[in-house]
Amino acid sequence: MKERPINVVPAPALALLAIGLLAQITWHGMRPVPQARAEALPAPPSLATLQVSSAGDRVGFSKALMLWLQAFDNQPGISIPFRDLDYGRVVRWLDRILSLDERADYPLLAAARLYGEVPVPDKQRQMLEFVYQQFLKDPNHRWPWLAHAVYVAKHRIRDLPLALKYADALANHATGPNVPTWAKQMNIFVLEDMGEIEAAKVLIGGLLEGGKITDPAEQRFLMDRLEQLEESAKRHQDGTK
Repeated sequence: MKERPINVVPAPALALLAIGLLAQITWHGMRPVPQARAEALPAPPSLATLQVSSAGDRVGFSKALMLWLQAFDNQPGISIPFRDLDYGRVVRWLDRILSLDERADYPLLAAARLYGEVPVPDKQRQMLEFVYQQFLKDPNHRWPWLAHAVYVAKHRIRDLPLALKYADALANHATGPNVPTWAKQMNIFVLEDMGEIEAAKVLIGGLLEGGKITDPAEQRFLMDRLEQLEESAKRHQDGTK
């Protein structure tokens, strides 16, 4: 079909088209820029609802929910910083996802290494407490995330009593053969950082005398550490005289 030139189009039609185009441009220009809203994260459904929605594949559904939650900060046209999210809701989502697949590691990894690294102490504490409570349900499997919580509490939040709480929990509850000795002994180093030299010495002495450490290399390490602590205590005592 042969195209007709523009000049054959009636003037009123051209005017109407121009007005419509101008109105559309004006409308888009007046629209507010999309704003990220931290409260946009909805509260999670009940566990029973999620179980029904999983259609029998709880593990696969939990992974899909975890991907959705992690990507929630990036939405079309907007970006929500993790620090602005409602952490109460984030915790409830992580709890629901973990309840769907209790052997999953990723919800705890995200709590400790992703949400727990946000430089907002109150929110970090909230996330670390979630990791701690979940650790108590399965210590010998979930110990790596509480070990990281010790690190965050010690080096990020700089709360040594909180770090000691988590380190003591590792020593007292993560007792399985698959848990490395360094994780079980983190409380010794936290006590040393707190200046509690005598308490650290007592812990090391108990480990050596109680027969819990059977590896010769670990025994030598602890004995060397005990000697260092004794020298440190002696220097401190001499300095106070």
